[in-house]
Amino acid sequence: MEKILVIGANGQIGSELVDALTVKHGVENVIAADIAPASLYGAANYVHVDVLDSARLAKVVDSYDVTQVYQLAALLSVTGEQAPLKAWTLNINGLLNILELARERGLAGKPLRLFWPSSIAAFGPHTPAVDTPQLAVMDPTTIYGISKQAGERLCDYYFSKYGIDVRSIRYPGIISYKSPPGGGTTDYAIAIFHAAKQAEPYTCFLGPETTLPMIYMPDAIRATIELMAAPAAQIRTRSAYNVSGLSFSPAQLAQAIKQLLPDFEMRYQPDDRQEIADSWPQSLDDTHARADWGWRADVGLAQLVKDMLENVRAA
Repeated sequence: MEKILVIGANGQIGSELVDALTVKHGVENVIAADIAPASLYGAANYVHVDVLDSARLAKVVDSYDVTQVYQLAALLSVTGEQAPLKAWTLNINGLLNILELARERGLAGKPLRLFWPSSIAAFGPHTPAVDTPQLAVMDPTTIYGISKQAGERLCDYYFSKYGIDVRSIRYPGIISYKSPPGGGTTDYAIAIFHAAKQAEPYTCFLGPETTLPMIYMPDAIRATIELMAAPAAQIRTRSAYNVSGLSFSPAQLAQAIKQLLPDFEMRYQPDDRQEIADSWPQSLDDTHARADWGWRADVGLAQLVKDMLENVRAA
């Protein structure tokens, strides 16, 4: 029986991943963990863990006899630019602590399967923007993206050198109604729905034609769990897989919202996040994920907009 630890369980992905893993594996087999003293989402099994505290991390893994770890704790692109050293320390040392723990447990005959999220932020202005291939130039322009590129190399190194079963996805922008925006460059695609539900105009911090890869949270969670469930022999990429959901611009998203809320008004006032977005891909080629573990996205733009407008609370 798998025993699963989700670090960063109070975050956007972690909160929903804990719920999905609980349904799949049973409440007694999923442990939510975060640096906060308590769960923000009512997780049944919750422990306080700072991923930078390697001794505490090892104690939790040993006491629960954990077999899988999802290390999601990180500072994202916008918040990372405000505190670059803090972002590098958390994003890289947190990953290294998990990889080293897996190496030590492997030597003791107690292997860990690891998941760590990469991002489209690992790409950069010289990466092919349309249908970005799995293997491409990666010249990230943010400390978040630099940490993700370095993390991919660490994952591949620990697999090649020590046989650590580590798996990763380059997440596009993730859209969800269950948790608030978390400090990312694609957060407009969540905030816009909150404004629309309050019958307020929304001022977008990106220009109208800024097309970016996105994914709806149910698809992102399903991709993560399917990747972790796939036989190890099928996982041929140990850095991070491209995973594609859908791509759209702010103008296209606003138009889709207006189909259901005709009075919705969109305004544009690009800020420093525009430069970050301009360095990222517009769409992803996820052929490798499709071939290796059968990935397919389910949700298109019309369904996403309908679902978000039905579920976002008008605060």
